[in-house]
Amino acid sequence: MRLRSVPLFLVFCATFFLIQPAGAQMRLTYSNFFPPTHVHSKLAERWCKEIEEQTHGEIVFNYFPASTLTRPQQTYIAVAKGVADIGMTAIAYSRGRFPVLEAIDLPMGYTSGVQATAVANQVLERFDPEELHNTEVMYLHAHGPGVIHTRNKPIHSLADLKGLKIRGTGTSGEVIAALGGTPVGQSMAETYQMLQRGVVDGSAHPVEANNGWKLGEVAKYMVQNFSSGYTTTFAVFMNQKRWHQLTPKQQEIFTRINKKYALKHGQVWDEADKKGMAFFLSKGGTVISQTNEESKRWAEKSSVLLENYIQSVAKRGIDGKVVVDFIQARLQQP
Repeated sequence: MRLRSVPLFLVFCATFFLIQPAGAQMRLTYSNFFPPTHVHSKLAERWCKEIEEQTHGEIVFNYFPASTLTRPQQTYIAVAKGVADIGMTAIAYSRGRFPVLEAIDLPMGYTSGVQATAVANQVLERFDPEELHNTEVMYLHAHGPGVIHTRNKPIHSLADLKGLKIRGTGTSGEVIAALGGTPVGQSMAETYQMLQRGVVDGSAHPVEANNGWKLGEVAKYMVQNFSSGYTTTFAVFMNQKRWHQLTPKQQEIFTRINKKYALKHGQVWDEADKKGMAFFLSKGGTVISQTNEESKRWAEKSSVLLENYIQSVAKRGIDGKVVVDFIQARLQQP
């Protein structure tokens, strides 16, 4: 009797383990600097939920918004080292680390978030930058044209801007300097208090931030300097070890959902710009448009950044002109 029961027990055990999932449930951490109320934080959470649903719970997430797991400047390294499994941050917060991607942020005359996001992912696909090879990139997204906002001084000309302290990071800071302002490099999370306390005279940011970060409460003027407007590229990275722990089917699910959400982020940037403008105006903000002549002056002043970029990355063995030309060609396409 006992001898017979052993084989039956072994058969039961083998059957039990065969019907279990191929691997245990994988729990991933996701670090995002956007606050939980921001539309791009909410969209990141939806991305997590959709992957959980599509993998039938094989993949689950612990989501950390508002820089509660990693600081924006440290997110890429934190993901590469496994401190966080996935992270979203702005490449401008790690100046010099992403020389190819930095070309996307240059004042190219972007018209929308959808356009900027499409170009960003085309650059990623075309050049496969070596600077990203320590992680697995999920997707990129980018906002519509960033413009200058000020606390209490209207900006009608370059002369009005000269010497003003304007918050800006990465390319936005360089745009400010090229236009005659004094850039102050701080993250978006610090901008509200800096404007409120008068630490800076203004900020360069997309219109959406007037609502998303409530900057419309502390900025009174917006100059529509679209000709010198920049974008900011945001990247979602995943730790390579964790990526390779996924099954091929799970990787396919991630890839499919990534393409969907890259477009969603671009669309959301544009929707958020509209809400940002409405919020700014509701707080009594004043919008200052530019004449064609003034717009050309600002474009001419900021165009030096393209040549500076090409010369700068050449020292690192990168043909920046090819990257810039690629972006400009894509912007000419309908």
